[in-house]
Amino acid sequence: MSDNTASTTSTEKAKGARVGEVATAGRDKTIKVVVSYVAKHPKYGKYVRRRTVLHAHDEGNEANVGDRVEVVPCRPMSKTKTWKLSRIMSSRAS
Repeated sequence: MSDNTASTTSTEKAKGARVGEVATAGRDKTIKVVVSYVAKHPKYGKYVRRRTVLHAHDEGNEANVGDRVEVVPCRPMSKTKTWKLSRIMSSRAS
């Protein structure tokens, strides 16, 4: 049997992963990530900005407000927290 574990490099995106910006990082081991995207309005056809707010687990309290991060889905850790911080893609210059 061969071991087929695929390691993700710094440019690859994990399965189901989303990239967003940290909105709040005040709680212990929890961050709020805002994922922004553009969608076409179903009736009028205009492209409108949309956003999804995700609560993610940050084990080491590494992420700060304004950081661009990648989050991956995981088992539910609380009522709203079902995402885990995968990596910090870029930090906001302080």
